[in-house]
Amino acid sequence: MKGILYGIGVGPGDPELITVKAVNILKNIDVVIGPRTQKKGSSLALDIASPYLKPDAEILELVFPMVYEEETLNTAWESSSNEILNQLNLGKKVAFLTLGDPMLYSTYIYIYRLLSKKAAQIETIPGITSFCAAASRLGFPLADTNDIISIVPATCERKDLDRALAISDTVVLMKVSKDFPGIIKSLQTNNLADNAVMISKCGHPEESIHYNLTSQEALKPNYLSTILAKRSSK
Repeated sequence: MKGILYGIGVGPGDPELITVKAVNILKNIDVVIGPRTQKKGSSLALDIASPYLKPDAEILELVFPMVYEEETLNTAWESSSNEILNQLNLGKKVAFLTLGDPMLYSTYIYIYRLLSKKAAQIETIPGITSFCAAASRLGFPLADTNDIISIVPATCERKDLDRALAISDTVVLMKVSKDFPGIIKSLQTNNLADNAVMISKCGHPEESIHYNLTSQEALKPNYLSTILAKRSSK
């Protein structure tokens, strides 16, 4: 009998922001996939999930390199999906952990697509996203009435970023560490800079919050940084 793969979102970082359903599934998991990069010593998602695992759960830390070379990424995803498939063919219950939600800018999405083509049994458990946690933490309403909200990876082309900013009442900017000064300029151009705030590592012990972003272009945000911005006319 084949096993089942659970894609489990463990939330943004606060260990209490994990769903009851995720906890109940983790208690019965045979193999836990804790994705990490080659430069990272351990998996943060695994740290969050660890208290809920049974003592004999097998930990499998698969490496997903943080590069933009398609061939390298495809090789890593194919290798990892084959390793997971081997576990499923042994009848194991496997959990693939991810920060935030599994279906939002997550490595799990690529594994999900590959294994879906191989008829694997898969169930995805949603998680609290970093920007929803940040909005609650900051008292920052994301949208009300007919507000248009856009969730944008700041790594996209500048013209695409500006196009999204131009039509949005509220913007969630993720992956802001690449070109922070350029992002601030785009916010200013689109009348979104005055009501913007950046939070880094929301829910973690190292959490930091930054207002007045136009005067802090020298900041070097880490990878787990998100900007919430609202149009000044609102």
